[in-house]
Amino acid sequence: MDSRGQDRTPPNDIAAEQSVIGAMLLSKDAIADVVEVVREGDFYRPAHQTIYSAILDLYGKGEPADAVTVAAELAKSGDIARIGGATYLHTLVSMVPTAANGGYYGRIVREQAILRRLVEAGTRIVQMGYTGTGDVDDMVDRAQAEVYDVTDRRTSEDYLPLRDIMGEALNEIEAISNRGGEMIGVPTGFIELDKLTNGLHPGQLVIVAARPALGKSTLGLDICRAASIKHGLASVIFSLEMSRNEIVMRLLSAEAQVPLHHMRAGTMSDADWTKLASKMGTVSEAPLF
Repeated sequence: MDSRGQDRTPPNDIAAEQSVIGAMLLSKDAIADVVEVVREGDFYRPAHQTIYSAILDLYGKGEPADAVTVAAELAKSGDIARIGGATYLHTLVSMVPTAANGGYYGRIVREQAILRRLVEAGTRIVQMGYTGTGDVDDMVDRAQAEVYDVTDRRTSEDYLPLRDIMGEALNEIEAISNRGGEMIGVPTGFIELDKLTNGLHPGQLVIVAARPALGKSTLGLDICRAASIKHGLASVIFSLEMSRNEIVMRLLSAEAQVPLHHMRAGTMSDADWTKLASKMGTVSEAPLF
């Protein structure tokens, strides 16, 4: 195995890290921008991780986070010497061209951190390949998980005051009223339910809960039938309890009005076959996956 890659310095941008922290020490607005994209572990230098953590602690308590207050916080925790003393904090402040670029510097730091995680994941995947222990499919799954973890970052919400959202909400209400009562959501096929909900809408998470064997799967299939077969809207079915053939048999049974137990027992009559044949084209052409 080629060992040249082991001697390389992991991806990093020390100047960007210094500029991020310097901008944060100059402006609380820069802190707000940076925390959206950078985590403590994204810094390559441990000293920068320590300073970043101290800044966030002060910021979270609503206290000013400048070179003086952060130095005092680090002195209190016994970390001031480890980061290079208070002089280093003032050096960071003097290095920043403008605090307004804090978010931009933060994205550079984040990208370098992702590259480091990619290198680490690649190293682990190479070791897995050379070791070759265990089931091959399991090893491929673990390798894929390593790659996915590279970009696994905390999710952030776009928090906005109500006044900024109000106009968009009113526009949506006006657009709905101009439809003359026409349904704008995805129909479920259950008329009374659709009257109450106006269909299923983007961004919603709808959970159907009940005790076993009370028809949850059948209800889900019926909603997909209404969306895809009746209205031509794409839908996808994921099932941990039904095979593909089972799902198709249930759909055909519901559409053709052929009892499912006739299909399973092999006791379909000529009339059942005729009804089934008349619906097979409709079901197979529906955007249902």
